[in-house]
Formats: sequence, structure tokens, C-alpha cells
Amino acid sequence: MILSFQKAASDECLNKALRRLSENGLAAQIVESASRRLIVITSECDSMPGHFFSQLEGVEKVVKLTARSPLAEDSGCATVGIGSEERRGRLFIGLGRKPVVIGGPCSVESREQIFEVAHAVKIAGAGALRGGAFKPRSNPYDFQGLGLDGLKFMAEAAESARLPVISEVMSPRDVEICEPYLDVFQVGARNMYNYDLLRELGRQTKPILLKRGLSATIDELLQAAEYVLASGNLQVILCERGIRTYETRLRNTLDLSAVALLKSLTGLPVLVDPSHATGKRELIRPLSRAAIACGADGVIIEAHCQPEKSISDAAQAISPAALADIVKDVDLIADTLRQIDKTSEPDSSPEECILR
Repeated sequence: MILSFQKAASDECLNKALRRLSENGLAAQIVESASRRLIVITSECDSMPGHFFSQLEGVEKVVKLTARSPLAEDSGCATVGIGSEERRGRLFIGLGRKPVVIGGPCSVESREQIFEVAHAVKIAGAGALRGGAFKPRSNPYDFQGLGLDGLKFMAEAAESARLPVISEVMSPRDVEICEPYLDVFQVGARNMYNYDLLRELGRQTKPILLKRGLSATIDELLQAAEYVLASGNLQVILCERGIRTYETRLRNTLDLSAVALLKSLTGLPVLVDPSHATGKRELIRPLSRAAIACGADGVIIEAHCQPEKSISDAAQAISPAALADIVKDVDLIADTLRQIDKTSEPDSSPEECILR
């Protein structure tokens, strides 16, 4: 069960409710963000009368849990803000906001490289910088990233270009040391099932970009998000990055139906990663267009100033010029969709629609 509290409810009010629940043998925890204050009851409470919960001081709404991922499916955090004006700029992702383009290299290769890419990404019109400092590679002999040094280089470059930073953390022990250099913690596809990491990220105050696993169902993705949400962090951004199928000509198969479905199930923002979905740079632009057309809140793309020389995933890296074309596409498609929404009249009769 979830108890949603009034915005004006004090800390003492929530703590008093926790004590009342505990006195009645119920396990519960507080989950809160800047806009919502909840108590999630994890014990079985069918035997308790409904008015017991509704009459607790400050309770605005009582929600009986029937879904396996209730916080994700009932999320009120439709817009996530990343970064800060003081340091690297501010970007908003989600409902009612212009779709975003996030760009940057697969791997941070050197200080000079990431500075060059950061400024090129900014000029191309992207809203945030992505890049890998810790690289989970299938082959242990492949480049594993520069680690914390690479993250420091990226943070420095991002401040110079005034862009928020998104990068992956791979282990709970990395979270604390990486936090000062990041604006968004990324959970990669391989780590979607790393529940210790998800719980630790749930204790953070910065947003989480959660990528769908290679063979994960939609419910599994939402339940992974639930680990973060239930631990207290309501700032989760979901990312469709392709799933493994029988197709061999592509790196993965981009499941755009997942975007539309997720948008119908949750208020959480949804991004698309066409780079990892295809592994082919010539397919990035058309699939970015399709992602925005089906309702994605933005795309996250691998870009490199010399794509063919990229140490990691060179075949899917695009140039800053190609990234700029995608930014223009995203803006144009989003504007067109807004115009369509404005001119549509759902109350019109079928005859009127046919005449138009």
C-alpha cells in the first residue's frame, strides 16, 4: 500500500505515521522527492480497516498496490531536471518539454579528445554530454575506460562547454566517488539486474538513466526502476536501447513499441539509444526520427570528432555534423507533432473528420 501525503505535511507528521504503522506490526518506509512525499507499506495489510490509513494525519490518498511496480506505474515525476545553472547548465527531460538530444563518445579516450567532443556536441545543439569512463566490455581485453581520471576529464570538459554530464557507474562502491563529477548516473544494460547498485542509486539525490537489459521484458525494466524509486529517488529516466533477437545484421533490435507502451504505463521520461540498438552509423538518423515520432522524450547518441578512429564502437559513432542534423530533425518532428496535437479535435464527429 502507498500513502500519499499532502505537500504541507511535516517531517514529524510522516515520522508519527511511521510509528503508528510500526505499532500495528506494519513495515514501511518514507519515499520522497522535491514534489512528492510517500510512505510505502511493504507488509501485508488486508486485515487492517481502510479508515486506519486514511485517517492518519497528513494522508491525502491511499493507494492499494495491485501492480508489481506501483511507483513506476503511478509516477508523478513526469519531468526530470538534470544539471545545475551554477556548474554545467540545466536540462529538463519529460512531459511537456522539448525532446532532448544527448551526445558524446562511447569512451573518454583523453583529456584533449573529450574537450574537443564536448564543444562540438554543444555547437551541434545537443543538451547534455554522454561518455564512458568505466566501460563494461564483453571481451576482458578490450579497452575498459580511463576510470575516475576519465570522469574528471569529462566533468571538466562539460563545465567548459556548459553541458550536464551523463556517465555509467558499474558498482555500488563507485557511486560515492563518482557523484561529484556527474549530473546523471547511468545504469547500463548489463547492470539493469544489479539490484545492489539500483538500491544504492535510489539513495542518491541525482537522476538515474536506466537502460533496458539486452533481453529484458517491459515489466522487468519497470521493476528495476522500482528498486530505485522505492529506495527514495523518484528521478528515473528509462532508456530503450534495443534487445537481443534472432536478427544478425544489427547489433540489437530497436523496440520502438516499448516506447509507446512505457509512455502509456508510466509518467517516467523515456529516451531511445539508436546507437547501441543498431551498431551502424547510417541507421542512427532514421531511427532517431522514428523515436521522436513515436513519443520518446529524446535520444542519446554516440558522437565522436573522428568517428572511424573511435577506440570503442567506431562503427556506430557519428560525426558532430551528423549529430547537428539529428538535432534539427528532432526539433522539426517535435514541432510538427505539437501542431498536429493543437489542430486535432477529439470531440469532432466522424463526418467532420472525413470532410477535413
